[in-house]
Amino acid sequence: MSDSPSTDTDPGSRNAELTWDSDGQPHSSVFDDCYFSRANGLEETRYVFLQNNQLAERFAALPAHGEFVVAETGFGTGLNFLACWQLWQQTAPSDARLHFVTVEKYPLRREDLRRALALWPELQSLSNALLDQYPAITNPAFHRLTFDQGRITLTLIIDDACSGFEQLLESDHPAHQRPRRAVDTWFLDGFAPAKNPDMWRDELFQLIHKLSHTGTTAATFTAAGIVKRGLRDNGFLVRKTPGFGHKRDMIVAQLQQPFITPASTEFPVSHRNAPWVAPWYCGAAAPTQQQALIIGAGLAGCHTARALAERGWQVTVVERHPQPASEGSGNPQGILYAKLSHRPETLSDFNLLALQFAQRHYAPFWATGADSGAACGVLQLAHSDKSAVLQQHLQDYFGEQELFRPLTAAEASKRAGVTLDCGGLLFPDSGWLSPAAICRQLLQHDNIRCRYDTAVESLQWQADLQQWQVNTGRDPLYAANVILTTAQDSRRFAPTHGLPLKPIRGQITLLRADASTAQLQVALCGDGYIAPARDAQHCLGATYDPRDLELTVRQEDHYKNLQLLSSQVPALSGALLEENVISGRSGLRCTSPDYLPLVGPVADESLLRKEFELLAKNARASIATAGSYLPGLYINVGHGSRGLAYTPICAELLAAEMHGEPSPLPRSLRLALHPARFAIRDLIRGK
Repeated sequence: MSDSPSTDTDPGSRNAELTWDSDGQPHSSVFDDCYFSRANGLEETRYVFLQNNQLAERFAALPAHGEFVVAETGFGTGLNFLACWQLWQQTAPSDARLHFVTVEKYPLRREDLRRALALWPELQSLSNALLDQYPAITNPAFHRLTFDQGRITLTLIIDDACSGFEQLLESDHPAHQRPRRAVDTWFLDGFAPAKNPDMWRDELFQLIHKLSHTGTTAATFTAAGIVKRGLRDNGFLVRKTPGFGHKRDMIVAQLQQPFITPASTEFPVSHRNAPWVAPWYCGAAAPTQQQALIIGAGLAGCHTARALAERGWQVTVVERHPQPASEGSGNPQGILYAKLSHRPETLSDFNLLALQFAQRHYAPFWATGADSGAACGVLQLAHSDKSAVLQQHLQDYFGEQELFRPLTAAEASKRAGVTLDCGGLLFPDSGWLSPAAICRQLLQHDNIRCRYDTAVESLQWQADLQQWQVNTGRDPLYAANVILTTAQDSRRFAPTHGLPLKPIRGQITLLRADASTAQLQVALCGDGYIAPARDAQHCLGATYDPRDLELTVRQEDHYKNLQLLSSQVPALSGALLEENVISGRSGLRCTSPDYLPLVGPVADESLLRKEFELLAKNARASIATAGSYLPGLYINVGHGSRGLAYTPICAELLAAEMHGEPSPLPRSLRLALHPARFAIRDLIRGK
């Protein structure tokens, strides 16, 4: 359940500590409280949260393609979520979508969760689905899980309740403290106020007010005065009703006085320090049409198309080549991995979140067969003293978790199927993928149509039509919403010419498998990588050359790839010979100065610079104005060599923003990925 903010920096120390009573029910050692009613926890959930929020009737009354948002304080064992999911299946329209947003400061370990949920056999199929997707590292972060082909979305926020919910607001600036999508119903759960007073504080009720709309309901098992006052003081009409079991009373409430966000004009512009960040990242208008044109059919474009299509959008994908995944996403094999760090930094936080999301995302693709790839595991080799030290830091920092496990050289050799001179970290739920096969599958949706052999030359906004004119050299295309997924080529278009996108050349080598390499059972990664054989050949690489963008395949680069891998896996050196090279492929990775992707709306940079020019004198200047953004223009680029890991969560982020639903990322990471961040940084640095 949830508690007050913690100063812990060790993610491994945050799991719930439990004892179990004679009936097999969990009990919190920290709060000395039970997780649910000893009489019948499932019936308690159904009575307190489902019945008293009238969810059966409200779910059934949703229109076609309707959506509903539930927010919960205290995920605990997940029982409330599972009961709500079950009711949704029974009552909601088949094309409706449920968003369940929940916070939990002390998450259960997977095995404890499994033991707790075993008490409810009727929920077994749903419990198993939750357990399968439960985060391998329950680090403080937003964890986005999807079920039932996207009908159910669970956003599990590992954090204090106030800190977690505050990240759902568009800004910390008082003039922009609003959610992208308001909550329809609150499950105010958690340990009792007497046991956990730090959660039930004024700040929580203020956030509930800001995140709700007129008519939002709330229900809670407690009738404590602090809860009644907190809701009443924040616009809710509160009443008591009989509680469950031995509890005499509980509380139900409905919001009648919505939170009024003050106008930005109430905050004068000043060069003096403000207690909040200038809201340059706010201001993009919500799309009025659920139609989009995506330029580029690589991993970023195909993932974005699928994410929007699953939300009911009509999507057109325009690609200059005759098939998808023909440029940066065109390698026959790619390894799903990300560079983790023991330091709590933005890039490492994003890598960890992206990798866990991607592993869940690709599981169904791996299940379809070898064409998509194989969940063979990825072994990151401790091939040098430096890498061994870094891996030990990761083990110490993350502690008990299930994302990776250390292997000795002997253990690594047995797992890999080839002799290794060093150990490493095994990521058992990762593997290799065929980007082209993934792209083809992503585009197989009734709401997606593709136009191949169509090169886009320029973009022009037609104000009279309120649409973008997409010029192709033939008949122009028109769309109210355009998304650029064209990597460094995005700089060819006038609105995005100024983005600091950097191409980096890389070359892979395709190697004929022999008797020794055919034994390889996992993907090996060090400074280079090699995947298990596919169609009797291996993919290995890759070179890294930011100074040379010429794409001719070079023999000297094959030699570099072979030598690098030979130095890290000497047992394969007899096969890593130039005479075994079948062919190769070169391409351009697109990266940014801070190595993070650019995902979101495209700014009107000249106006943005004028609106926030005061930041050049003081980076903390008081500015309340939202930024200016080009209508209906978005971008999703800059994934570097981590396209397989980054593009699923980036597509989910962009689709959630365009569709107007709770975000899969905290605001801090949304800002870190925002395309306008470089314009603001340049302003602050006087560029």
